Amino acid sequence: MPQLDLAPIGNCAVASLVDTRARHVWFCFPRLDADPVFNALVNGNDSATGFMDVVAEGYKSSRQSYVRNTAILETIMCTEAGEELRVLDFAPRFRRFGRSFRPPMLVRRIEPVKGQPRITLRMRPTFGYGNGVPQVSIGSNHARFIGGDSVLRITADIGPTYILDESPFLLSHAVNLFIGSDESVQEDPDGLAKRFLHETQAYWMDWSRELAIPFEWQEAVIRAAITLKLCSYEETGGIVAALTTSIPEASNTVRNWDYRYCWLRDSYFTVNALNRLGVTRTMEHYVRFLLDTVVSERAHQLRPVYPINSRTDLKERDAPALAGFRGMRPVRVGNAAAGQRQNDVFGSVVLSSAQIFWDSRIPSIGGVDLYRRLSPLGEAALQSALVPDAGLWEYRGRSGVFTYSATMCWAAAHRLAMIAQKLGATDEAAHWSEKSKALREQILQRAVTGEGWISGALDREVTDASVLLLPQLGMLSATDERFLRTLKVVESRLLKNGFVQRYNEADDFGVPETAFLVCTFWYIDALAAVGRRSEARELFVNLLARRNSAGLLSEDIDPKTGELWGNFPQTYSLVGLTLSAHRLSRTWEQGLWHAS
Repeated sequence: MPQLDLAPIGNCAVASLVDTRARHVWFCFPRLDADPVFNALVNGNDSATGFMDVVAEGYKSSRQSYVRNTAILETIMCTEAGEELRVLDFAPRFRRFGRSFRPPMLVRRIEPVKGQPRITLRMRPTFGYGNGVPQVSIGSNHARFIGGDSVLRITADIGPTYILDESPFLLSHAVNLFIGSDESVQEDPDGLAKRFLHETQAYWMDWSRELAIPFEWQEAVIRAAITLKLCSYEETGGIVAALTTSIPEASNTVRNWDYRYCWLRDSYFTVNALNRLGVTRTMEHYVRFLLDTVVSERAHQLRPVYPINSRTDLKERDAPALAGFRGMRPVRVGNAAAGQRQNDVFGSVVLSSAQIFWDSRIPSIGGVDLYRRLSPLGEAALQSALVPDAGLWEYRGRSGVFTYSATMCWAAAHRLAMIAQKLGATDEAAHWSEKSKALREQILQRAVTGEGWISGALDREVTDASVLLLPQLGMLSATDERFLRTLKVVESRLLKNGFVQRYNEADDFGVPETAFLVCTFWYIDALAAVGRRSEARELFVNLLARRNSAGLLSEDIDPKTGELWGNFPQTYSLVGLTLSAHRLSRTWEQGLWHAS
């Protein structure tokens, strides 16, 4: 039965998910949000199409790991006869001709390690979300899979018959495959694969070397950082919430959505984490995306989610040809959240951009022009703060004035006051400061319950994990008595076996069954902020143990079984891991010179 024990490879143009037996089960081509030509992940338990793999005769076992500090995946397969082969999977990425080289291409290199294993190569792409059986044309060293206007080309240093007929052969020397655009490979495949492998490994090693990592849990943080980068679409700067669609939040639920788009809220958290790691270029690319795609719209028409490419249609629809993850339909394309009102978006954009004004590592610090572009968002935030919306959990059948949404509107005005002050615009700084102060008082007055804890909605009692973020956003101190009471309420109502649920009341689809992983990280951070570090560290270590074999997390977890659910890899969860590790780790001085 398929599990979420998957490892992503990619290059910020494309990405593919590979299972522990080196089968590519999810590959959108030619972009992160495009048609999944490999889609076995969401096509039932025993999909006969939508994948690429290597079948070793007499297969016994496999072991898998990333090449250290890279996005290059290595799978070692062993046979009953004692033979071994190595499969290397990666997407080329490095500097070439003075610019970033990241073609929409996967490279697979298969090498004999011990003996000459007998293998079969299987290449079974589909088009149109499983609807289209591709036409095939062949050349001397390549095969073309054609579906409408799309062409997937596979070039190899073995004849295409071995691939198309799935003819077994002895692996006596390395075999290389290039899977991507309909462009001919002009060089010797073996030499080209070796060069691409060497250059890509060097790129990731150099990139990882520059990361600002904590003393503890370094491997976990580096893997999270690399994966967060793989979720960015560098051409436009957009950051997807996850690489997949329609992995349900729990078994046999219709809570399964398409996350291959750029949520302004999720991207703010991602940029915040990458900045903590010292990855400023992704923030710069994302701010460019905001200016090109988002801020150019009228402020009051800001949407919560945007496509990473302007040609992508976000209208939500089903893909009936695909049977669903473990047969759990529907498989969705697009996301209706794009048409929702979510008022926290104003704060998400302003807070993502605000760092540009202070980060001295950036070549071009934010100035008056950027401030002028952001100011209308601040005014829209003030007008929208106390207006009902769908909230950050994107309720589909209800609306309300949610505390997190209102707080993010306050944060937009609050940060604009700081930016204006930095730029010397004293009168404007006073305006933003006055307005944000008044709004803060209203929010807290209406959100604090009669028992003194902070509700997830104004004027009614709702237990919601998102209020754990209020101290991080600056709304109030973590030592504020109102927050301390809120923490106790969250513990008593939302904490299940060490994992925190988003909320505990029924929504459009009933009462949630699983815990939302990032909420557990928020709770861990809150414990650390109030001085309960030992408890926080214990919960953090427990969460790390729940990662899959590649060291990654999805969106949700079953509090009873520990099974991962939801879209994968989830940027929210990896952001939580990164920030919590930084907050909880011993310092380098403590780690190097003092006993634990």
